[in-house]
Amino acid sequence: MGFPGTWMTESESMVYRVVPKCACSTIGQIMYYSDHGRFFDGDIHDAKDGMHKWAFDDSQGRISGNVRNHTSFSFTCVRNPYTRILSSFFDKICGIQRNGKRYRGNLVPTLIYNYGIEVGGDDGKGEFDQIASFRRFLLFARDTIRWRRPMDPDIHWSAMSGHVSTFIVNGGHYDRIFWTEKFNDGMQGVLENLDTPHAVNLSEIPRFNESEGHGPKRAHPVEDYFDDLSMHLVYEIYKQDFELFRYDFENPANKMPVGEIDLDEVHAKLGD
Repeated sequence: MGFPGTWMTESESMVYRVVPKCACSTIGQIMYYSDHGRFFDGDIHDAKDGMHKWAFDDSQGRISGNVRNHTSFSFTCVRNPYTRILSSFFDKICGIQRNGKRYRGNLVPTLIYNYGIEVGGDDGKGEFDQIASFRRFLLFARDTIRWRRPMDPDIHWSAMSGHVSTFIVNGGHYDRIFWTEKFNDGMQGVLENLDTPHAVNLSEIPRFNESEGHGPKRAHPVEDYFDDLSMHLVYEIYKQDFELFRYDFENPANKMPVGEIDLDEVHAKLGD
């Protein structure tokens, strides 16, 4: 299977396992800057050169050798499951994508027809009942993850632990896993272990939120979107994410972690 979703700097100073909706655009740009002294002009997901990505055939040998020999510092970043699934809804379901179209073609019309959701009209900017539509989307997300119907789960709302585990199962080892909610502390902890061609000053790095502006603004506090049933569904989908990455399931209003991530536990439980 190899190392899907893995990026590596050309200098091989660091290896990063991408977890969608967890600051991956900013991390990718930091990696690019650390090698080239400038940011990639555009969305880093569109970069076809300047860094190694598993999606490139020419990069796979380099990444495999590095990861299996643990040559470079390896890391990933995670996010509160409540805010992550909300972000996926507003970006991927309600939003218009970079190509000017809806995400995954007929996905949104299927959701409208089968689950009765609204998405804010053709441009994603109209008024609609965000809470009711999100809760219906949550049913859809659960169906895709639990039963793989009406489609396989999408990478943007499949569990973070699933993304993180492929790296371990195939022979990788994480040196650090940090939280989006404490990004500067976490990323600084990575950079302190590296010798990069260009120094990175995190205080001067902008946030590259490539999904911002794709869809409607969230109109309510996070906790308003999750009633008792919604919380039950979220726990069914993301139980391991809450436990391994130390997020607070009981309180959707608390986006911050409530304990430290135990790397040994992560490798033991996700390495089977």
